Amino acid sequence: MSLRVAVDGSDHSQGRTDAPVTLVEYGDYQCPYCGAAYPVVKQLQERFGDDLRFVFRNFPLQQVHEHAMSAAMTAEFAAAKGHFWEAHDALYENQDQLGPELYAAMVTQLGINAGELDAALESDTYFEKIKKDFNGGVRSGVNGTPSFFVNGTRYDGSRDFETMAEVLDRAIAASKTEG
Repeated sequence: MSLRVAVDGSDHSQGRTDAPVTLVEYGDYQCPYCGAAYPVVKQLQERFGDDLRFVFRNFPLQQVHEHAMSAAMTAEFAAAKGHFWEAHDALYENQDQLGPELYAAMVTQLGINAGELDAALESDTYFEKIKKDFNGGVRSGVNGTPSFFVNGTRYDGSRDFETMAEVLDRAIAASKTEG
């Protein structure tokens, strides 16, 4: 399978837009497998530096994770205030505490009014953005989380650092021979 929705300016991304490798993750903040993949992605970012662009897209599995949607909405709310990555990291680092108390404490720590978050959650302000990510994932063959794509091609291998690093090394080498 391949990525059906191209990475663009509406995506949450870290790294150079012209990096030789783009790693896209469809993730769910309550998914234990995503929680396990989170430090691996951080290691990959550290290891590959400017050669890696990381993109995160929401794929909340609401049927099995009761806090998945509210966590995604909280991250999107923080994004609207310029703090997506801080929220993304805090949600994964406190995955066992997802819920209104964590969200309020988290945004307050970011200097954002928790009442604004409550209003955004109550009105489903960010539902359409999350739905767009989710539907793009479905179109790309995502059926579980985390799902990764390396330069647009679905990655179905092991999610350990060594295996993923090998795949990224090959993708970087391939991009240099193409260029």
